[in-house]
Amino acid sequence: MTKTAAIIGGGVIGGGWLARFVLNGWNVNLFDPDPQATRKIEEVLKNARHALPMLYDTAMPSEGTITLCDTMEQAVAQADWIQESVPERLDIKHKVLAEIQAHCRADAIIGSSTSGFKPSELQEKSERPDQIMVCHPFNPVYLLPLIEVVPSVQTGADHLARAKDMLTSVGLYPLHVRKEIDAHIADRFLEAVWREGLWLIKDGIATTEEIDNAIRYGFGLRWAQMGLFETYRIAGGEAGMAHFIAQFGPCLEWPWTKLMDVPELTDDLVKMIADQSDAQSGAHSIRELERIRDNNLVAMMRALKQQGKAAGTLIKDHEKSMIPQQAPAKTLRTQTRIVPVDWTDSNGHMNEGRYGQVFSDAADGFLLAVGVDDAYLAGGHSYFTVETSIKFLNETHAGDHIVVDSTVELSEGKKLKLAHEMKRADGTVLATASQFMLHVSLDTRKSCPPVGPVATALQQFS
Repeated sequence: MTKTAAIIGGGVIGGGWLARFVLNGWNVNLFDPDPQATRKIEEVLKNARHALPMLYDTAMPSEGTITLCDTMEQAVAQADWIQESVPERLDIKHKVLAEIQAHCRADAIIGSSTSGFKPSELQEKSERPDQIMVCHPFNPVYLLPLIEVVPSVQTGADHLARAKDMLTSVGLYPLHVRKEIDAHIADRFLEAVWREGLWLIKDGIATTEEIDNAIRYGFGLRWAQMGLFETYRIAGGEAGMAHFIAQFGPCLEWPWTKLMDVPELTDDLVKMIADQSDAQSGAHSIRELERIRDNNLVAMMRALKQQGKAAGTLIKDHEKSMIPQQAPAKTLRTQTRIVPVDWTDSNGHMNEGRYGQVFSDAADGFLLAVGVDDAYLAGGHSYFTVETSIKFLNETHAGDHIVVDSTVELSEGKKLKLAHEMKRADGTVLATASQFMLHVSLDTRKSCPPVGPVATALQQFS
């Protein structure tokens, strides 16, 4: 059954939540009195539709519907999930939450995108505090998986458990913050780096661009895939974290940073920061910068997915849940996907090596349909490709929606031959391939006939 999310506030964060839900097949009700809300949402959705599907090697669910609601009541009345993303003023949030609870179901999840308020503060004066919790995302919500889920002692255990399940189902990582604290976890780190950055600029030590370069060319890349403590554990060498702390712990007493203080944001300092930022990034519009950011994130996260690490593990697990279950047939739709940005070459089209990957993935899709799954592989059998012939017929570009239809040409004992046809969604044939495979024993590494249900499934093609 299709679930419904209500998005209250359609700014940058609310729009990102909307895109995350709707692209994962949820119906979404939006309430935002801003007359520009529709335009802003469409712009966010355009970037989300471009970026999010590229993380996966299978088709995402069919998009849910978006309903622009005239009233809060209309938006929340039948919603399973309600996400509040209104301005960071407690009085506004109290007013909005009270109106939400006056019209929503008692079993609905109410998440707040607040980056600073604690859930107990949000729950003040609420008659049903059990359904309110902090669900703090990171921009862009449709790409970055982290959601800080912060309950109070009054948040219901059932609501909390269902919230984490729902977030996981749309590819997010719910980080359960075990105790309430101002600014939760991640923003406390960000604030510390931000404060030090302000001092470095004010004291004339570094510009905005130099600070960003220090992050993105150095520790930012390490943090992206390993975090803080695991990175420092490695820095300790073979002796590990204890050695690192013994070696570098004394520096905490040195006057390196000014984290206990923050420079006054005078007009001069604000102008200095703004001017430097304009010089650094002013050649691009905000939407262009978002597209650059999204493409970079897709490429990095796909690399992590290939390695099965960090955020890549989440993508792989989510992807498995989206692969359709198909009965064996002589011709199967074995690939439905978006071409990702990291598959393109200097000519702007898909690298020829990636065609081989598409057809290899298509073969995997067919094999999965006939029962060559993880259990079959664990049992010591698989198929190895012996020969592939590819014909390149038309250019393929990043963002193209492609499908592959695979047809059985030969199924005889240990031999299996497939013909693949790769097409753009409009029907244009982009490439074809002929792929000959042999069934093998993973123990002897020699060819042998298929066994069990796989052999049975393939008999219909003999």
